[in-house]
Amino acid sequence: MSLSSPHPANVDSAASEQALLERRARLLGPTYRAFYRSPIHLVRGSGVWLYDAQGRKYLDAYNNVASVGHCHPRVVEALSGQAATLNTHTRYLSEIILDYAERLLGTLPSHLGHAMFTCTGSEANDLAIRIAQHSTGNTGVIITDFAYHGATIATAQLSPAAVGAAGVPAQHRAVAAPDTFRDGGRAAHDFARNVAAAIEDMRAQNIRPAALLLDSAFSSDGIFFPEASVMREAADHVRKAGGIVIADEVQSGFGRLGQGMWGFANYGLAPDIVTMGKPIGDGHPMGAVIVRPQLVSSFGSNTGYFNTFGGNPVAAAVGIAVLDVIEGEGLIENARTVGAYTGELLDALQSRHGMVADVRHNGLYFGVELMAEDEAAAKTSSVVEAMREDGVLISSCGPRGNVLKIRPPLPFARDNAEQLAEALDRALSKW
Repeated sequence: MSLSSPHPANVDSAASEQALLERRARLLGPTYRAFYRSPIHLVRGSGVWLYDAQGRKYLDAYNNVASVGHCHPRVVEALSGQAATLNTHTRYLSEIILDYAERLLGTLPSHLGHAMFTCTGSEANDLAIRIAQHSTGNTGVIITDFAYHGATIATAQLSPAAVGAAGVPAQHRAVAAPDTFRDGGRAAHDFARNVAAAIEDMRAQNIRPAALLLDSAFSSDGIFFPEASVMREAADHVRKAGGIVIADEVQSGFGRLGQGMWGFANYGLAPDIVTMGKPIGDGHPMGAVIVRPQLVSSFGSNTGYFNTFGGNPVAAAVGIAVLDVIEGEGLIENARTVGAYTGELLDALQSRHGMVADVRHNGLYFGVELMAEDEAAAKTSSVVEAMREDGVLISSCGPRGNVLKIRPPLPFARDNAEQLAEALDRALSKW
C-alpha cells in the first residue's frame, strides 16, 4: 500500500458514513441538513465532550442544549428514576410539577407568578405570542431583523433568519438589531428609536403592537450585548403603546451570561413574559412560559391551555435536576470566570489575526466576527470546518454568515478554553 492510500479502517468508515447519509436522505427527505461538509456520526456524549463512531472525541463549544453537560449523571438519574415511576400529564394532580414550578419561579422576579410548560422553545414562544395578543387585544409583534424564535407557523413568521424579511407578515415589524460593532455601534444606540419608529409605522397602518419579542443575546443577529438603558427605553416605548415585553431566554438563559440566571436581568428589564427552551432540560425536550398572572387571567378562563407532554413528571424531575446542578456545581460563577478567561484568549487572537474584526462576549457566549468581505461567509465556514477537523465544534451566525458562534456547555473549564483558542488560532492562520 502506498503512503498516500487511505487506511482500510478509514475507507470502511467513509463507506459507512456515506451509507448512513444515503439512508438519512431516503427516510427523512431533503429538509434535514447536517452540520459540516463531512457530517459527524456521534454515538456518545459526556460533559463537554462528544464522541464519534470511531471513538474520536470532540470538544463541544457550541451546544447550549446540553447546558449542564452531556449526559450529566444527576440529570440521567432523575429522568430514569421518574420514568420508572410515573409519567402522565398535568390534568392529574402531581406534586413534582408543582415542586418544579416553585423552584423555577424562585429564580425569577416576583412579578412573574405563573409557569406554563411546553415541550420546546418554539412552543413557548408561540404560546407567549398568543397570550400577548389576547391580553392586549393587539396583533403586531416587533422583532429584530435577523432573529430566530421558533419553528411553528407563528414563530417561524417572526424568524427572519429562517423565512427572510418577506416571510414576516404585514402586521409585524422587524427592526435593525442593536449592532454594537458597525458604524461605531450606531444601530445599538438607535435601537430604542427604531422600535419607536416601528410603532409609529404600525399606527399609520391601523396596527397596534402586542409585544416586543427579544432574544437577550441577539443570537441569530450576530450576538450583541447593547447598553442597558437603550433596551429599557425600547421596552418603555412598547408598553406606552399598549404592548408587552417578551424575553426569549432560550439561548441566553440558565446562567449562560455569567451574571445571574437570566439574560434580561443584564439590562435591568422587567419582562412581562419569559420564554425558555433547550437548556431547561439538558437535552430533554422541555420549554416554559413564565408570565405576569394578570396577563393570563382572561386567557385562562376564555381559552385555556393544555399540552399533553408539557409539564409531565419526567420533565419536571429533569428540570429540578438541572437547577440542582447549576446551583450545586457553581455553574453561573463558572460561566463568569471561565467566560472572562476565554474572552481574553479570543481578544488576543484579534490582535494576531487581521481577519478578526470584532470579538463580543458575555459569560460563556462569544461572537467572533470576521472581516465582511465578499467571501466572508465562505471563509467563516472554512474556519468552522477547520475547527471541526481539529476536534473543536463551533458554528456561525449573523445575516452575513461571518460571525463565529461559540456557546459551550456551562461546565466548560480553563483548559477547554485554551484548547478552543489554540484550535481557532490554527484555523485562522490558514487564511
